[in-house]
Amino acid sequence: MRRLGKIAAALALLLIALCAAAVAFLTLWPSFGGTLSGERLARAQASPQYRGGHFENVIPKTPRTTAQSFEYFKLQMLGTEVRTPPAPCPPVIPLKRDDLSKPVAPGLRAIWFGHASVYLEVDGARIMLDPMLSEYASPLARVGPKRFHPPPLPLEQLPKMDAVLISHDHYDHLDMETTRHLAKVGSHFLVPLGIGAHLERWGVPASQVTELDWWQSADIRGVKFTSAPVRHYSGRALRDGNATLWSSWSIAGPAHRVYFSGDTGFGEHFREIGDRLGPFDLSLLKIGSYGPGQNWLDIHMDPEQAVEGHILLKAKRMLPVHWGTFNLAFHAWDEPIKRAVAAARSRGVDIVTPRLGEVFAAGTPFPSVPWWEACV
Repeated sequence: MRRLGKIAAALALLLIALCAAAVAFLTLWPSFGGTLSGERLARAQASPQYRGGHFENVIPKTPRTTAQSFEYFKLQMLGTEVRTPPAPCPPVIPLKRDDLSKPVAPGLRAIWFGHASVYLEVDGARIMLDPMLSEYASPLARVGPKRFHPPPLPLEQLPKMDAVLISHDHYDHLDMETTRHLAKVGSHFLVPLGIGAHLERWGVPASQVTELDWWQSADIRGVKFTSAPVRHYSGRALRDGNATLWSSWSIAGPAHRVYFSGDTGFGEHFREIGDRLGPFDLSLLKIGSYGPGQNWLDIHMDPEQAVEGHILLKAKRMLPVHWGTFNLAFHAWDEPIKRAVAAARSRGVDIVTPRLGEVFAAGTPFPSVPWWEACV
């Protein structure tokens, strides 16, 4: 009995040690980011979007049922979708540092870096949207969703950006290593309320960060950046759900306007943004990582809804993003683009489908090709 007591005591001490280690990990691991406090927390609490100790959507998402949770587990284990592309696809056009560091010419150009990451040149300003160039969308190295392809330009070669826009704090949109690099070269970050806490934790100087609530704006190099509503959520650790705000972005230069959706479900916010901030020359709309179930669609619209959103935004051309880079949902890796192209054609929408690293320039014909069809 005495021996059993010693074993039980040892196991209890081991369990306590493991719990302490887990708490320390969740508290100290830098990739989890920071926590809101002081003036930053007070500003968040003053937001119309902040209620009951966290940020909320204007229209709450549909609750997930126990049956749905079981169905998601079953799909994760037994789903037969081709969720990753055959190597070596998608095709990537390599870029050089000089391609992005030379003076920005007038006009509007876009380069898709994969997933939601896009490099923009808008009327003389150099901009990066949700830059995520790490290999894994995860707080841990070599764990979690892995990129299907390398970025068109290695992280260490990214030059200074006039503005880096972040839509929300999930790992596939806000990457610690990419953020640290862009901060080190002097880039300025525009982020939704609260996300400055993460950047502060990672050593980004406060002078390089501007936090905005919905409908608030900031001007950089003659370009007006406006945070706009979306339906989504936030969180990087176990206990920080919806602690920071999520947003889309309007980018309005003297001659060109761009809309970037970040992650969102479909809703009337598209019409309101189009009426207040449009029309747009280009929409960058997420089309992947949707469904099944309304609970999921409420915060991740599908390709047909993205096309409808483009129309409500009063945008001229649509460049679909948030697909073809990470395995984050229960659909084939190329299903989103196939559905988006079909929906766009049926609605008369001018959709462009550049390869990763390919330059799209507004006001000129773009030779879109269905490059994903060659990935067999």
